[in-house]
Amino acid sequence: MVPMSAVPPRDPGIIDLPPLPQATLPLWDVVPARARHYFHHDPDRGAYTTRRYEFGSSLELLPLVRAFLNTCAAHRDADYRHLFTLLGSELVNNALMHSRSGRPHGRYTLTCRRRSSGLHLTCTDQGDVSGRTTPAGETHPLAPDPRGLDFEAEHGRGLAMLDALATGWGDNGIADLRQVWFFLAYDLTDNRWTQAA
Repeated sequence: MVPMSAVPPRDPGIIDLPPLPQATLPLWDVVPARARHYFHHDPDRGAYTTRRYEFGSSLELLPLVRAFLNTCAAHRDADYRHLFTLLGSELVNNALMHSRSGRPHGRYTLTCRRRSSGLHLTCTDQGDVSGRTTPAGETHPLAPDPRGLDFEAEHGRGLAMLDALATGWGDNGIADLRQVWFFLAYDLTDNRWTQAA
């Protein structure tokens, strides 16, 4: 039995609240009106230079992520849109699995820059899930798992796919605020994606 003197006094201003119930909302309702065109697949909308959107950690937001990615590539053909969305989804999966962005109340940002020859996507997360930091002046870039594309592989597919299918990719090498990016050229003629058939 714990003596009463060992129990800290309870703050009378703090009330234990019961857990909130789950609610189902249309994803459209969580997007501010000023950003709705980021999620509406309309190739006739005016050209953009940069699109940036911050997403929460909930897995239920992944369809919204895919809508954002697909809309960024709406001006391209279906093959390009599919590949861009696939690779962008892998960046997001890595942020959710390996960074604090995947924890409750976590966040990550997707930034798409439209270039004359392709799309450049950056995913900025909230840092390594273990809290590991990178000393000032040092970088520790990510590397793909050489067995990541094996059918039996249980992990390591995301970076291996980026390495195999993106025109170029990399990261800032800073564990406490990781920025992973890829560039996908519009011309997929020499891309393994189009040669796999």
